Amino acid sequence: MAEHQRNTDAPPRLPGARFLIVEARYYDAIGEMLLAGARAAFVVAGAAFDLIGAPGALEIPAAAAIALDAAAAKGRPYDGLVALGCVIRGETYHFEIVAGESARALMDLSVARKLPLGNGILTVEDLPQAEARADPARGDKGGDAARAALVVALLKRSVS
Repeated sequence: MAEHQRNTDAPPRLPGARFLIVEARYYDAIGEMLLAGARAAFVVAGAAFDLIGAPGALEIPAAAAIALDAAAAKGRPYDGLVALGCVIRGETYHFEIVAGESARALMDLSVARKLPLGNGILTVEDLPQAEARADPARGDKGGDAARAALVVALLKRSVS
């Protein structure tokens, strides 16, 4: 298997930017590592974030849409969204449904609302794979998701 090359560039500085993190804590330890990576990226960027939970990866898009609408109604829209969670392959087709449908719904939400998105929902074969990808010291997929949302939010600001 080819070694993945991580982008180690610092995230852009976006002081005053506000992001929404929606986290599925179905795998609590994995969620904690993903959140630690995302939190660190936002701290470096000088951006704020609000955190809400969802039961699992499939519920993240609906929870995000509800929170996004509530923030917009209060006149405090978010600059971007980060989705964090983990889907581990099992013995049934359920893995494909959860992984595919959560990604599709997040992309639909992102494109329809022109909302910068960092998708940090891991889709893995087993728990050791999830741990390796979630751990900020090894895979840092939570941090990668936050950095992706930050970069697209900066792009949005620069062309608006």
